[in-house]
Amino acid sequence: MGMHVKIMPPARLGRARLPGGRALGWAEWGPESGVPVLFCPGAGTSRTLGFGAESLAGLGVRLISLDRPGLGASDPDPGRTLASFPEDVRALGLGDDLRVAGFSQGAPFALACAARLPVRRAAIVSGADEVAAMPGALPAGLRDLVDQVAADPATAETFFATLTPDALWNMIVPNSPPADRAVYEQPDFDRAYRRAMAEAFVRGPAGYARDTVLAMGRWPIAPEEITVPVDLWYGELDTGHSPDQGRTLAKRIPGARHHLVPGVGGAVLWTHAETILRELLS
Repeated sequence: MGMHVKIMPPARLGRARLPGGRALGWAEWGPESGVPVLFCPGAGTSRTLGFGAESLAGLGVRLISLDRPGLGASDPDPGRTLASFPEDVRALGLGDDLRVAGFSQGAPFALACAARLPVRRAAIVSGADEVAAMPGALPAGLRDLVDQVAADPATAETFFATLTPDALWNMIVPNSPPADRAVYEQPDFDRAYRRAMAEAFVRGPAGYARDTVLAMGRWPIAPEEITVPVDLWYGELDTGHSPDQGRTLAKRIPGARHHLVPGVGGAVLWTHAETILRELLS
């Protein structure tokens, strides 16, 4: 059995009204006076699945997780792009000491924030790669999907909208290495993970489908444009999030540091939460 991961419900929950009238759902953990760390959650999960909650007080971190538009408690934003997400974040006024962390499908949204907002530092954890920019490196099935997104994004979005939280769970958990399943199948983690998926789909699957098309298409923000320090974290057992575990992505981001963590896969966000947060604060 792998290490026990402590999952804690948010300390504070709310909805913030944006200038145009839309609302964004948010969740927070840690001291309200702490250094703000914006968390962009993974595919089809809501704001309520955080990480590192037991370390936040000691580190002095205020972790802020957002539901992206159309997921969970956030109103839809028709026609949204990766580039529109940082503008939503800007409107929240999180201050000039902001750090950002993106997990899995949240990675391109976090990178967009790192490129467009005055953030101090970014952490990309098990990050979804810009697969549309690396056709030669992709396994055949993924390449076909990327080609479909490029050729006809609307039809691809309709296909992704057929997925349910249960289908997503069954894509992720049974196919994970035993070290990750030892985390995901812990009863309190299982409950929190499933609840976050159910919450993300509460308005239907359109928000998740839009996220997926945006992540799998060409990104409007080039990683080469990012000038803030970025750490990329991948578990050495993770073969799903990036064809080369983020090595090419790390080379594309000026000065980025690439960390390959032994003995874990995509669950590295939870097994190494404190390490990741410490680097974000440095």
